[in-house]
Amino acid sequence: MKKILIILLVLTWGGAALRAQDTTGVARVDSTYVGRDILSVIGPGAKVSQSATVKQALQKYVSNNAEKPISGYRIRVFYNNDPQARSRSESIEKTLTEQYPGIGVYRSFESPNYKVCIGDFRTKDEALSIYNALKGTYPTAYIIKESINYPR
Repeated sequence: MKKILIILLVLTWGGAALRAQDTTGVARVDSTYVGRDILSVIGPGAKVSQSATVKQALQKYVSNNAEKPISGYRIRVFYNNDPQARSRSESIEKTLTEQYPGIGVYRSFESPNYKVCIGDFRTKDEALSIYNALKGTYPTAYIIKESINYPR
């Protein structure tokens, strides 16, 4: 009788211990932090201090890789081959450069089409913010996956 009682107690405690463990194997993430960078979580006034060695290493890494193309996204604003395509592409390039001075604008010719693209976006979400601003003026604009210049 004592043996049965001891076995039941051990099984009960063992079962309770198993239920207390997370057996899903999935890490729990606070959804309020998803998609936010660390500085926005810390708040305004946060100061990041780095040694001069870290800053130099980062600058060296960026300069060594600046010529390497990486996969990213651009917004194709213009793609046409009509007789006025060249002048229209030049005009669009000039307008976009004035409207978005910090973002690269690229005009190219691939026979027989003239193309104008804007941006060096690493993610599609980054491209969407500019795309939403452009789609009213350029209704035929669309996001393309392309080799982009290294971020600076």
